[in-house]
Amino acid sequence: MARGQREPMPGLYPVTFGEVELLRDLDRQDGWVLSKDGVPQSYVDLQDPTFLDFEYVRLMADVIDLLREGPLSCVHVGGGACTIPRYIAATRPGSRHIVIEPDGLLVNLVREQLDLRSVPRLKVIVAGGREGTAKVWDASADLVVLDAFTGATMPVELATAEYMGDLARVLAPDGTLLINLADGKGLAFAKRLLATVCDAFRHVALLAEPGVMRGRRFGNLIVAASRTELPLDPLTRRAAGGLTQARCVHGEALKNFIGGAYPIKDGDPVLAPVPPPAVFG
Repeated sequence: MARGQREPMPGLYPVTFGEVELLRDLDRQDGWVLSKDGVPQSYVDLQDPTFLDFEYVRLMADVIDLLREGPLSCVHVGGGACTIPRYIAATRPGSRHIVIEPDGLLVNLVREQLDLRSVPRLKVIVAGGREGTAKVWDASADLVVLDAFTGATMPVELATAEYMGDLARVLAPDGTLLINLADGKGLAFAKRLLATVCDAFRHVALLAEPGVMRGRRFGNLIVAASRTELPLDPLTRRAAGGLTQARCVHGEALKNFIGGAYPIKDGDPVLAPVPPPAVFG
């Protein structure tokens, strides 16, 4: 625990959209889990923000680590406990962050209990993803991280072609978009989201643990997209060499993965997948 920092208090806390639970990691003195409706939302180590406990967050960090050196200008859609902003602040000092989070009481909780003030150059916009993104300047972000969930479900309005166009507007010409999504058997939602992203960005890659990639079990998949080339070779090696031994699919293999899926438009009757009860039970 940093000097002068107040010890977080585990327990249940009311937030704008329900209730969250703050849990201590019994294996790490400064590790904390933020959970909602029994679903782990964020993990942070207050002493070591480079420690990433969730597998999908490590995959996102693999992409971030391979971006050009130096500070980044970042937009994060979905705040939680701000794991990725903390990681980037530690690994790329001088980076700037805009965090878009609709739950103002959750922001206050993270600020007070999980020392959000320790993250330099971080601004929070309390708004929904689309409303908050509309307030961000054109071509101002080197990195946009879309990691927004209602419980364990990604809001469909953040997966449409119209919203992808707005994220493309916010990104610098050589900027990178990272999306965390969750899907299960058949991966129908993931394929439609990928078709949507591929319409907006020329270069796209998909990262996931092999069992999730094949649709054998419900889990997280990471999409990386850019108008310029992605660092595919080193990214493939890093993903495969991690604990999850994740696959990186791109190019023709990604087209085959998407198959005949078509992009999601505003108003399309699309249901985001819900995990089976056993996933978090």
